[in-house]
Amino acid sequence: MGEIVEFPSNGTSGQGYLATPASGSGPGVIVVQEWWGLVDHIKDVCDRFAAEGFVALAPDLYRGQSASEPDEAGKLMMQMNIDEASKDLSGAVDFLDARSEGDGVGVIGFCMGGAVALYLATKRGDKVKATVPFYGVIGWIQPEWSGLGGPIQGHYAEQDDFASPDAVASLVKQVEAEGGQIEAFTYPGTEHAFFNDTRPEVHDAAASQQAWERSLAFLREHLG
Repeated sequence: MGEIVEFPSNGTSGQGYLATPASGSGPGVIVVQEWWGLVDHIKDVCDRFAAEGFVALAPDLYRGQSASEPDEAGKLMMQMNIDEASKDLSGAVDFLDARSEGDGVGVIGFCMGGAVALYLATKRGDKVKATVPFYGVIGWIQPEWSGLGGPIQGHYAEQDDFASPDAVASLVKQVEAEGGQIEAFTYPGTEHAFFNDTRPEVHDAAASQQAWERSLAFLREHLG
């Protein structure tokens, strides 16, 4: 259903996986990878969005690299240049906005990608009109919340050392202090990465389905 595409990225070119619905167009959603890279799971999320009528683009923030072991993924994440990644993401926003319908685009991200999605939403508030972080909080990236161009709907695990309840509460407080709109759902009994169905040790099918349905409704509401 999808294809690898190139898009302008501040004088160079970025690359990503683009999935388009059978109708040929629809609202646009940027899908931001976990720390594993642009793996099959992220491509599948794009395909699922396309099946629901969205145009979905997952930028390849690791420029062709990916990982299957946590140590390796951690190294790739630490090596990622956030300035370069920001340029790729900004280029992806413009590329997708020109190929989709509705008011701007949405962005959804998972784990590391959840934090990056929040950062992108503040950097490109002109075009990012709805943001959906899955177990993503702000740690190593500090955005300017006043730059938000639309609301946030977050999805979090009850048992999560990466995005703890305290970290989620802090995120909500920071966003609301700057006048932003945020709603955070916590799924009882779940662990970090519960949405990733390629990781059976943590995947929670019921929570994933509920989070997916909420995300779709939220994005449809705010992207038109």
